[in-house]
Amino acid sequence: QLQASGGGSVRTGDSLRLACAASGRTFSRSIMGWFQQAPGKEREFVASITWSGGITTYAGSVKGRFTISRDYAKNTVYLQMNSLKPEDTAVYYCATGSTRATTRATTWDYWGQGTLVTVSS
Repeated sequence: QLQASGGGSVRTGDSLRLACAASGRTFSRSIMGWFQQAPGKEREFVASITWSGGITTYAGSVKGRFTISRDYAKNTVYLQMNSLKPEDTAVYYCATGSTRATTRATTWDYWGQGTLVTVSS
């Protein structure tokens, strides 16, 4: 299972940290990532991290503002979101995948339930 948490309502420029706790079969995957889905839009890639090597990848829209990290002891991946903007408003989903995972949501295997982030101006 993937359990996402940490969403909320904030103002422009504020920060939030999302967490995704993994357990069971989902934890055996090689990469974990975050996607965002705004109302009426497709699910879009935000960031990913390889579980063993810690290699990170970011969408251009969040590079320099968001940081993805992992905690082995807690089997948890975090998304630190700084300098939030209204366009960051979305439901954020965490996911796990194999080495075949790309920035396309359909290439990921397991999904959490999503956590809502609302950024007001």
